Amino acid sequence: MDNTAIVVEDLDAAVAFFTALGLSIDGRAEISGPWADETVGLEGIRSEIAVLRTPDGHGRIELTHYREPEAVPAAPPAPNTIGLHRVMFAVDDLEATVERLLPHGAELLGEIAQYEDAYLLCYLRGPSGIIVALAQEIG
Repeated sequence: MDNTAIVVEDLDAAVAFFTALGLSIDGRAEISGPWADETVGLEGIRSEIAVLRTPDGHGRIELTHYREPEAVPAAPPAPNTIGLHRVMFAVDDLEATVERLLPHGAELLGEIAQYEDAYLLCYLRGPSGIIVALAQEIG
């Protein structure tokens, strides 16, 4: 897999959230032109993207802010929404990670839970309603 793309309302806020999570910026770019329209299936695309890489270097998230055509608002997904509903990250210290994300608008959907003697887990909502899951291996 190359990356997962997420459309966001505020690109800078989303970049701040994911860098607080530990990802690093691979690059930012303005996207427009016939090739973009043909690829995505929309006309008149003008967008800005930021690509962020996970600390292990293996995963990437592409955050996209559409200027044209305007992004289509949607209700924030629930954990049981059909389709893509969350992105999960492995972290070394789940509680410290949650504390780092709270100032960036993160909101716990439930509580930090322990699965057997194996993991601490939680779901939280981030920028633009994105659901992010965190997992800390403990066993």
